[in-house]
Amino acid sequence: MTAPLLSVRDVVKTFSAPGGSFRAVDRVSFDIQSGESLGIVGESGSGKSTTARIVAGLEKATSGDISFWGERTRFTRGTVARRAQARRVQMVFQDPFGSLDPRQTLGACLGEIVAVHGTPAGQDSHDYARTLLERVGLESRHASSYPRELSGGQRQRFAIARALVPQPHLLILDEAVSALDVSVQAQILRLLNELRDQVQLSYLFVSHDLAVVRQVCDRVLVMRAGVVLEEGSVEQVLDKPQDDYTRRLIASVPGPGWRPPQRQRRVLTG
Repeated sequence: MTAPLLSVRDVVKTFSAPGGSFRAVDRVSFDIQSGESLGIVGESGSGKSTTARIVAGLEKATSGDISFWGERTRFTRGTVARRAQARRVQMVFQDPFGSLDPRQTLGACLGEIVAVHGTPAGQDSHDYARTLLERVGLESRHASSYPRELSGGQRQRFAIARALVPQPHLLILDEAVSALDVSVQAQILRLLNELRDQVQLSYLFVSHDLAVVRQVCDRVLVMRAGVVLEEGSVEQVLDKPQDDYTRRLIASVPGPGWRPPQRQRRVLTG
């Protein structure tokens, strides 16, 4: 039997805090198969983003194992190790603007990354950069643009293009569409589904938005206080939840036609 693309086993992350310590992630285990999209949902502080950062190598687990294709990963320092990790997994954040150099054009940014990781066999570096821009729905003219000249949706498209440069097998998306308008969200989600087919990507999709998870994920994992409460297909978990917390999470999602309550106006009297 072929080993999963990603296997996470009994991962624990403990942080120091005034008066003691706390477990942000508590013995979390899951697999992602090649070409699969797994969503992690939960309220703020549930441990979902910390789990994603551990998989990406941005946080070090206190204990537990992470394997790619059955080979245990050791997040060691050094150029060779970092390049190997970059080819396994890349991460796209909620706000890409903070990680972009405002003085650098998109083309120059991509060029630097291509120089480090190289291009597919037989492809010119400039052609490769242009192909990546077009693949995510940008135009070749955007190569001469600066981050401030792009809309939020365009910046997120570029963040995805940048993550694709090393040709990773797993893309981690941490609230990657939560800051976008609903119409732009739909465009980015459609792009992500297209990329899965085009370049055989797998996703670890971190979100608090259950509607978004339904559109892009095959399976979903529900976390609370660092613990996995429930896991299964999107249909199983979101349509027939077994855990009370999952039921409350689903019930808290505003339905069609929902409007925020009107603030009562204060009437000032003389």
